[in-house]
Amino acid sequence: MDIKSILSIVDHTLLLQTSTWEEIKVICDDGMKYETASVCIAPFFVKKARAYCGDKLKICTVIGFPNGYNTTAVKVFETKDAIQNGASEIDMVANLGLIRAGLWDEVLEDIKEVKKACGDKILKVIIETCLLTDAEKIEMCKCVTEAGADFIKTSTGFSTGGATIKDIQLFASNVGEDVKIKAAGGIKSLDDAVEFMKNGASRLGTSSVVKIIKGGEAQGY
Repeated sequence: MDIKSILSIVDHTLLLQTSTWEEIKVICDDGMKYETASVCIAPFFVKKARAYCGDKLKICTVIGFPNGYNTTAVKVFETKDAIQNGASEIDMVANLGLIRAGLWDEVLEDIKEVKKACGDKILKVIIETCLLTDAEKIEMCKCVTEAGADFIKTSTGFSTGGATIKDIQLFASNVGEDVKIKAAGGIKSLDDAVEFMKNGASRLGTSSVVKIIKGGEAQGY
């Protein structure tokens, strides 16, 4: 699989709490240069990144991040604010407490309201697979599908684990045909990226892929 194909589905990500605008600007430059799917950054930087990148790069941001336990009203407000500031894609964290309690109607409503606030923008739902059972993951595939979200996403990268091939395969067997899969957290190599793609991921949340390519260029590869 060629490098350009991999880069085209990468959400080049920087979500560290200590990130500065200068660091965000670097990943925006990378995203534009390497033609990644988007940059995924904190809501605070969305407006500035949109002004900096113009129409050359999609800006993705996170909602209810990283814990997912904000009220639905807060998530909706965050979503509308992010879109007004120039976000093209929204990655929301599902309410994990509701999931663990099996309150599927409330989980569904939470996602539906955020999807409604997204309008025609892409919505990815992070379910934090490392904290859920397989049965809960399957139920979340159903909720994400029924809510009309565009992607189901494995992880925030801020919990106890990231994406696994097993979870991508589980998603692929249980989501609706219109729902795509985003693997995030722990994608450290080009081999990792290719393996996730082969198993059904059509978006990758990572900073490592671009770093590897930049490192190779620096050494004349």
